Amino acid sequence: MKNVFIINAHEAYPFSEGKLNATLVDKAKTNLTQKGYDVRITTMKNEYDVEQELATHQWADVVILQSPVNWMEVPWSFKRYMDFVYSAGMGGQLCEGDGRSRQDPSQQYGTGGTLTDAKYMLSLTLNAPKAAFDDPNQGFFEGRGLDDLFWPMHLNFKFFGMQPMATFACFDVMKNPDIANDFMRFEAHLNQHFPA
Repeated sequence: MKNVFIINAHEAYPFSEGKLNATLVDKAKTNLTQKGYDVRITTMKNEYDVEQELATHQWADVVILQSPVNWMEVPWSFKRYMDFVYSAGMGGQLCEGDGRSRQDPSQQYGTGGTLTDAKYMLSLTLNAPKAAFDDPNQGFFEGRGLDDLFWPMHLNFKFFGMQPMATFACFDVMKNPDIANDFMRFEAHLNQHFPA
């Protein structure tokens, strides 16, 4: 597990330039390269080549998706990336379609993934406080957790046959930030899941 592909999904908005997500990407790169990992990075603000992105997904042992939570999901620029890159990978680079065929439609949907030796990790930044999740007394999420909110993204990676690593999150980053502590927790998270 020495090849790590980090995707910075941040999209700049008037209220958020993306410094936190960029810093988390830099911290992950520094942490991992110091331990001997090979790291590649794609950022939504830069141009990317679809075939190269597919090759990098195939190269990676782990994909880290670094993303803000915008309107309860990833930013539009990463949705565009998925529409182009992930759709292009359905011919075998990421998956063999949905796992079924006209000759055998009885196969379970979502079993066509070809990245079965790879893992993925979500690293998210969001305005919602941690207390808003996993508590049935909180009216908005109604007791659901952050991974419940990001279940569609988990399914996208599962569609490729990938296995999840524990999600990391920086909560309440706009109204009550605790960035220094977030950075320490992030380092500890990386050290736990990416040994030297």
